Amino acid sequence: MQQVYLHGLGQTPGSWEKTIAQLKSAERSVCPDLAGMLQEGHAAYETLYEALSKVCDRAEGNIDLCGLSLGGVLAMQYAIEHPQKVRSLVLIAAQYKMPKGLLRLQNILFQLMPNSMFQQTGLGKKAFIQLCKTMMKLDFSDSIKKIRCPTLVLYGERDSANKKAALELAGILKNAQLQVISGAGHEINVEAPEKLSEALRNFYNQIP
Repeated sequence: MQQVYLHGLGQTPGSWEKTIAQLKSAERSVCPDLAGMLQEGHAAYETLYEALSKVCDRAEGNIDLCGLSLGGVLAMQYAIEHPQKVRSLVLIAAQYKMPKGLLRLQNILFQLMPNSMFQQTGLGKKAFIQLCKTMMKLDFSDSIKKIRCPTLVLYGERDSANKKAALELAGILKNAQLQVISGAGHEINVEAPEKLSEALRNFYNQIP
């Protein structure tokens, strides 16, 4: 069973390295480079989702799909549109309806930041902001109930911005579990890889 791990905006595939090492599942794990799927002039969510869909479609058999933040949004949409392909779903700090006010505030702050701050993301400043803008209208409220596979919803204890969405997702999804990672903030895969890997291991072991 192939496991696909999707990183957050501003992260890289390496952000999953410690978690996967703890799981001892490197041979069956895939960590797509989301920034690498975009070009400076075409940094749109739709373009990114289409590229990711092709990666997931090519995987042999069903997949376990795990995503954090932006990665969680992408994983959610793929699970909605390809229920026959996704065996299980893990959503970490994921929003199913984009908080427009928060995104607008973030984009204002991004405009004030120097270009050097965006180098490690694999995207330039312009592309980074453009991608965020194209996500503002995303709303899976009407389609989220289509997800029937076993789902683990996670958020960090200190991640107050995503707590509400996590609680709502766990309540909406028919086959979902909710877990809070103690002491962690938003980037659980970086901040608490040991605790995250334990949660994932326990979840995967429950799936037939």
